[in-house]
Amino acid sequence: MPAAFIVDAVRTPIGKRNGGLRARHPVDLSAFVVEALLQRTGLDPAEVDDVIWGCVSQTGEQALNVARWVGLAAGLPDHVPGVSIDRQCGSSQQAVHFAAQGIMAGAYDIVIAGGVESMTRVPMGSTMQQGPGFPFGTRVLGRYSLVPQGLSAEMVAERWGLTRERLDAISLESHLRSARAWDEGRFASQVVAVEGEAGTLAADEGIRRDTSLEALAALKSAFKPDGVVTAGNSSQISDGAAALLVASEAAVARLGWQPLARVTHFSVVGVDPVIMLTGPIPATARVLDRAGLEVADVDLFEVNEAFAAVVAAWQAETGADPERVNPNGGAIAVGHPLGASGAILMTRLVHEMVRTGARRGLQAMCEGGGTANATLLEMV
Repeated sequence: MPAAFIVDAVRTPIGKRNGGLRARHPVDLSAFVVEALLQRTGLDPAEVDDVIWGCVSQTGEQALNVARWVGLAAGLPDHVPGVSIDRQCGSSQQAVHFAAQGIMAGAYDIVIAGGVESMTRVPMGSTMQQGPGFPFGTRVLGRYSLVPQGLSAEMVAERWGLTRERLDAISLESHLRSARAWDEGRFASQVVAVEGEAGTLAADEGIRRDTSLEALAALKSAFKPDGVVTAGNSSQISDGAAALLVASEAAVARLGWQPLARVTHFSVVGVDPVIMLTGPIPATARVLDRAGLEVADVDLFEVNEAFAAVVAAWQAETGADPERVNPNGGAIAVGHPLGASGAILMTRLVHEMVRTGARRGLQAMCEGGGTANATLLEMV
């Protein structure tokens, strides 16, 4: 089977809601990272076979197949198509899957995969139109007693016996690791500063360098009176975009590229849509099984910090070394721009693999509705 390589990966800084990226239309923000990718790799835009773009709230400024407008805004020729993906929080991770799978199948040579979400300009829930059973339909609602993700996080915490102290400790560590990563220049190779009407945003905006366990403990529970899930141990509402160049072995050789990593195995699973955040656990097990590997064979993990409870339950089930999980922090500290987060995590993972010389990396994400993706990468 042909191999699929990640040639380069780039992301914007992640902006807070109503923060430094508020003035950027999501199409223009996406085009910014696509242009950066083309410049960094020297790729002729005419050689791109497809643009596969993740986005969750595909309405308003993110409507009408946002991927197509991203490609055209970035200056790609008219003949380069685009398709938009919604697998909720894993949308742009799924975009990378589809790009790599198309290359492995021989259908593509060069694909730009990524995602965007402007949660400032297109608020979360914008697509939830009222009607009979609104987007779920009466049959789904007759089968499941669906709840918001915050209550799902509370269910996860209860099932795994996760205390408020444990969740707040994960949150604090996320902020500390994110701050250290910026201070040590770990993101210099992957982040491009965004200039605009609101000024220049050059770093992730949500990191709270002055937070503490005491400050986190003072926050009220967000979803139930006696709960353990708070705004402090949940991901932040954010804006951002990321893009990856995925290419075949033939294209890599022909264009003289030195890839960052090879995409080797994938999985996507479904779980109970009520306690919907457990998906990364079976997704990780499945991708490792397909690769014939154990958790100990993986050097680095990126597990999306939608809620601290997700990461804590995943660690409890997998036994992964906490030092190898989210080594540069995660969405609790820097934010979670839904449709972009999969590509942002993938960008963080491949650059950290290069920086540390890690042989293997694994990414997993929980997703609304009870699905989850996992991806296994190998150093070239």
